Amino acid sequence: MPVVVIGVNHRSAPVEVRERLAFAEGEIPEALRVLRANGAVAEGVILSTCNRVEIYVAGEGGPEELREAARRFLRQSRGVEELTGLYEHHEPESLEHLFAVASGLDSMVLGETEILGQLKKAYQLALQAGATGRWLNKAFQRAFNVAKQIRTETGIQRGTVSVSSVAVDMAGRIFENLHRCTVLVVGAGDTGEKAARAMISRGAREVRVTNRSPERARQLADDLGGRAVPFENWPEQLREVDILISSTSAPHYMVDPAVLEPHLPHRQGRPLLLIDLAVPRDIDPAVNHFDGVYLYDVDDLQAIADEARRQREAEIARCHALIRERAREPLVRVRPH
Repeated sequence: MPVVVIGVNHRSAPVEVRERLAFAEGEIPEALRVLRANGAVAEGVILSTCNRVEIYVAGEGGPEELREAARRFLRQSRGVEELTGLYEHHEPESLEHLFAVASGLDSMVLGETEILGQLKKAYQLALQAGATGRWLNKAFQRAFNVAKQIRTETGIQRGTVSVSSVAVDMAGRIFENLHRCTVLVVGAGDTGEKAARAMISRGAREVRVTNRSPERARQLADDLGGRAVPFENWPEQLREVDILISSTSAPHYMVDPAVLEPHLPHRQGRPLLLIDLAVPRDIDPAVNHFDGVYLYDVDDLQAIADEARRQREAEIARCHALIRERAREPLVRVRPH
């Protein structure tokens, strides 16, 4: 039973393409049911993050039949006619790709650890939905094992290892000293929390948190030693804060020119850094035209990440050699009769 993966990521497609293909977490159980309603697909996992959307499938059909079933599902479920920047792999390359993703080798930030947690969550969602079986269970369990092996046997994780830490590096380029900066985090999920903690670790003076759930905002603010801001009037914070990090799952822009412009005169020329870690994007690119406003989305963080990658080329080669070896081991050993 072959394992096939199709998808787009930060290298193959820009954020405006990826955001059209993204799945909200609440959509995934039903999406997996629809994916498996096609007779060719017996097992499936959907991975959707700010940097990638990937569909992993296994079934009794051949690789091309599985690829076509996955492509058709993605087009129909996302309402798109063309799949720009799509890549496709079947075994053993599909397993190599999965292992590289789990290990952070295929990430925007080389060796980052956040993707492993996201991959485990995607697998758990599929497991709970009854969408996995013998083949994908083995494939993902081995992927988690390979990721651990790479962390312990290579030096790939030395240096910057998360999107959040790259965002903090970007803040350091705009502001001479983060000790004077107030940070507002819009969205109290995992990405927002990690970004906030990264800012605190670099000395941010104050962190404020806002979220549609007041309880979740208060809880995270307490954990961070910051304060919660009521969601209904959070845009007023744009008059005071120095850095805004947005990572919600909203289907629309949280910040656009109409939201931002009324607050700019109150800033008296102070720079405002907007970091958009959401896919679909939370912040309208049009706000970049305002003087003193600096907007960076997940694709803009690529330049910093690329420099870290260039410095670790030797470790990358070691990791890929290990992955190739593990990808060619049989997933399921068939006993002779």
